[in-house]
Amino acid sequence: MQLRYVILYVPDVGTTMDFYAHAFGLERRFLHDSGDYGEMATGDTRLAFSSIALMQSLGKQVATAAPERPSFDLAFATKDVPDALERALSAGAALVQGATDMPWGQTISYVRAPEGTLVEICTPMD
Repeated sequence: MQLRYVILYVPDVGTTMDFYAHAFGLERRFLHDSGDYGEMATGDTRLAFSSIALMQSLGKQVATAAPERPSFDLAFATKDVPDALERALSAGAALVQGATDMPWGQTISYVRAPEGTLVEICTPMD
């Protein structure tokens, strides 16, 4: 099996996609004409967004947990964490943790996207 896509449930798909394009340099792959579903190109696995309203119209209840208590984060790898962190902050992300060198050799930082998702910006571990 292969992880094909991850879907985040958000209030406004287009606005969220614009943020991820500006903050992390992701390319918009697809946005449905309704504006209720879209995908960003991120390699083999896509980052997708669905509107909370669409899920509710399909009879699905989606969690909207408090942002200060995340149950997951997205991680974007880059060779230049401080530069990527500055780009994310300039695009409207909120700083959670500045660039920090970890004992295992990785540099990490965390921001919160405007819709509440915790995002890790880190150096690759390969």
